[in-house]
Amino acid sequence: MDRLTAVRVFVEVADCGSLTQAAEHLEMSVAMVSRYLAAAEDWFDARLLHRTTRKLSLTDAGFSVLSVCRQLLELADEAQYLAAERSREPSGVLRVTSSGSFADAQLTAALVDFQRQYEQVEIVLSVGDKAADLVGERVDLAVRITNTLDPVMITRPLARCRSMLCASPNYLERHGVPRVAEDLRQHRCIAHAFGIGKQYRFAYGGETLSVPVDWCFHTNETSVLRRAVLSGAGVGMLPTYYLGDELRSGRLVQLLPDHEPDVLGIHAIYLSRQHQPLALRLLVDFLVARFAGEPAPWDQIP
Repeated sequence: MDRLTAVRVFVEVADCGSLTQAAEHLEMSVAMVSRYLAAAEDWFDARLLHRTTRKLSLTDAGFSVLSVCRQLLELADEAQYLAAERSREPSGVLRVTSSGSFADAQLTAALVDFQRQYEQVEIVLSVGDKAADLVGERVDLAVRITNTLDPVMITRPLARCRSMLCASPNYLERHGVPRVAEDLRQHRCIAHAFGIGKQYRFAYGGETLSVPVDWCFHTNETSVLRRAVLSGAGVGMLPTYYLGDELRSGRLVQLLPDHEPDVLGIHAIYLSRQHQPLALRLLVDFLVARFAGEPAPWDQIP
């Protein structure tokens, strides 16, 4: 007999506590339910249920395997769902959220390339440095840069986010170039409002180095911080994915290159692995491949 059906019958009987009710739910005869139960017990080589004229109850063996049987049915349903999804053309709306800077520098181009492959997928991209409520805002996928992850969410790593301390040539002409980390205490520094407090942190010489600084300019948006640094407002710490053109053109200068700021993870975050829309599954796979590598693609020197 079909073992998967036998497992499904066993779980249904355990939930209902009655052969008759299980038979009604499964649209089988009571005799057929009994045959499948016997087949399940033969397969597990153990008695799964105590049967009396008044009630049914799980044996120790039945109690032990019940949770595994539930998982087996979930996997079988998921496999069936995946097979059906793969046979269809991905379509529908995907709601994606990301920081504005990462969307501007990397994610938007990736989403456009994804849509070239799957033209029936509509994408709604929301940007902002504040973490979105995936449930309340009906977000399918969040791309977040953080080392603090919500254990309730499902995550896949996309890349590592490195940062760089930099300033404009105009600012450095007026205020001088910091040669050691302690020099930063004498400079005008620009901070992200959700950042690191009144200090810079670096990995240097195998140790973690913290340097207290005074902020002269605060912002809650990385693109504004970048614009302030470009305008000569002061020294700022910016993600390297956002700096390629500015460094190549000389509009920004890297400072203290042997001091490495904290490295953060870039993650794809979503609510569940089960019954994901095909478009979402394909998009996550696409982003994983797009941003793969160590260092990240934007940190690789041609």
